[in-house]
Amino acid sequence: MVRFSRVAVGLGVRRIKVTGGEPLVRRGVVDFIASLRGIDGLEDLSITTNGVFLSGLAGELKRSGLDGVNVSLDSLDPERYRVITRGGDLGKVIEGIDKALGEGLRVKINTVILSGLSDSEVFRLIEFGRVRGIEVRFIEFMPLCGGGWRRDAFIPLLDIRRRIEERYRLFPLKSEGVASRYGIEGGGVIGFITPVSEPFCSGCSRLRLTARGTLRPCLFSSLEVDIFGLLRGGASDGEIEEVIRRVVYMKPRWNPVLSGVEDPKKVFIRNIGG
Repeated sequence: MVRFSRVAVGLGVRRIKVTGGEPLVRRGVVDFIASLRGIDGLEDLSITTNGVFLSGLAGELKRSGLDGVNVSLDSLDPERYRVITRGGDLGKVIEGIDKALGEGLRVKINTVILSGLSDSEVFRLIEFGRVRGIEVRFIEFMPLCGGGWRRDAFIPLLDIRRRIEERYRLFPLKSEGVASRYGIEGGGVIGFITPVSEPFCSGCSRLRLTARGTLRPCLFSSLEVDIFGLLRGGASDGEIEEVIRRVVYMKPRWNPVLSGVEDPKKVFIRNIGG
């Protein structure tokens, strides 16, 4: 993975985010982060985590060269959090967030909006972020869980933004990646990621190296190239570069699931990494 990342950075990739599963349960994750940090030209290195093990690793991760962490947090109610995460400990997550902040890591919160669950905690999450100086990013519930995706659980983020604007005065900030960002008068930053109601395919420059070692042009696409197979087969850096270019040209202009090209029941985030 480090060699592939080095080749990708040589082609112009400037930001790498390590996702999962849960990256912090992997043995050697700190050394892996340090290896990525050693790539010349890489400008930003972050991870996405559930935060459970963050408290014990935040210092080592910072010293290894990590820039930031995105913590998945869908509820600030301990019991609701336990139900959503199937047994998770909210206290450990908050402890990890505070430890990461204390170590000087950039922290963002990712909240998937689910009708009847996290949608009722929007203001509580915003205030949690404002107090700590954390950007809170609201994400639409995506059809990436096979048959587990339910339309009745989906809420377009435009509805959430309207609710927020009834309480706070917002002003637009420079977009970051796929997130539309807003400052809150008096302090605080929030973001909205709308892959379902307002797909951003035309402006998306992301590639995804899956948990199985395949490279995909889009989170919603089944198109992929076996990168690990090429590396094990002795492919040169030049050959890997050519494959990366080819996958970039494969990027869809529209969400493959929403346009009917892909069957949502066959798209599983756990097989991709996210």
